[in-house]
Amino acid sequence: MVVDDERDVVTLIRFLLEKDGHEVLEAYNGVDALAKLGVEPKKEGAPLPDLIILDVMMPLMDGYATATRLREDPTTRPIPVVVLTAKGQMRELFEMAPNVAAYIEKPFDPKNLRDLVAGMLAGNK
Repeated sequence: MVVDDERDVVTLIRFLLEKDGHEVLEAYNGVDALAKLGVEPKKEGAPLPDLIILDVMMPLMDGYATATRLREDPTTRPIPVVVLTAKGQMRELFEMAPNVAAYIEKPFDPKNLRDLVAGMLAGNK
């Protein structure tokens, strides 16, 4: 799942990951992501991704609050989160978050993102 309020960023990441054979869910803010994952409102049987790429600065619910809710919910707690940050942006807030597996700074290198996702998903299988 890619969660970012910048539609161009979501489109780019979806394109890169689909090129590698991944199915990509999209959300444009934290509230949207939690609804699609069945966290808020609670909904059984919602699709759960193997990995979430999460932007920090978003309207309605920022990445920090979203990561916190994902960590609090037993269904989404095990899903690794990759945080997209602008240089130095609130990274220290995520340092203690157990579900945050990696950080990528914007602007990011597409090859590095693809390699990171491939490595993380290979490690989960």
